[in-house]
Amino acid sequence: MKLVSWNVNGLRSLVRRDFEAWLAATNYDVVCLQEVKVKEDLLTTHWFENYKAFWNASRRPGISGVATLVRENLAVASIRQGIGDPALDAEGRVLTIDVAGVRVVNLYAPHSHRKLIRLDAKVSFLATLKRFIEQARIDGLPLVLVGDFNIAHQEIDLANPRANQRNAGFLPVEREWITGLLASGFVDAFRHFEQGSGHYTWWSMREGVRARNVGWRLDYAFVEDRLIPSLVACRHLPDRTGSDHCPVVLELREVAPEI
Repeated sequence: MKLVSWNVNGLRSLVRRDFEAWLAATNYDVVCLQEVKVKEDLLTTHWFENYKAFWNASRRPGISGVATLVRENLAVASIRQGIGDPALDAEGRVLTIDVAGVRVVNLYAPHSHRKLIRLDAKVSFLATLKRFIEQARIDGLPLVLVGDFNIAHQEIDLANPRANQRNAGFLPVEREWITGLLASGFVDAFRHFEQGSGHYTWWSMREGVRARNVGWRLDYAFVEDRLIPSLVACRHLPDRTGSDHCPVVLELREVAPEI
């Protein structure tokens, strides 16, 4: 399975450009999109030829929202919106599907904001997400978590760690959540293949920042450690423009069913 995750920061404008041509050329099996800022309607149902689209839109128009596109030849066994946090679920932040022998969780975590005005909401979301993940693992289907977590986990995951010690996205309480996730039996798929610094998925829109690669790694693919034998590759696509984030590609060999 070849999966891509991308915070598109507004899907409508990207579709007006070259998104569908890019989608056809890349031929991904599963496409997880965050911050789509649109919902399923008469227009969007005609997008994405050869894909089935599943949506979890924000109740408030024009913000957040996630969508997962699945190749038409792949059967989707289950679909779930949200994680059980009524306030944040209304923002359309998580969509879970069972496909190709794995459970794919597509998520867009809240940003704590520059003045940390949403830090409590972020902490609440992460706590509820932890419980959701624990429940989602009970029936034995391997979990794949992808999306924009709005957290840089380690110092090598952002260009200026010293200057951002007290800033949203690099706070101890946020970073510790990822540490705890990894300790619970997950692998950061990108770090499984690449241990070096200078690899980011988000850059400020200020002129020249992306060109100088002054960025943050906020977008991840986490897989349960029992999927390590199935890992083929995980990489970033920093040359793919159209958003302030870049796509993250995850490749898995076919997952054999457990007996």
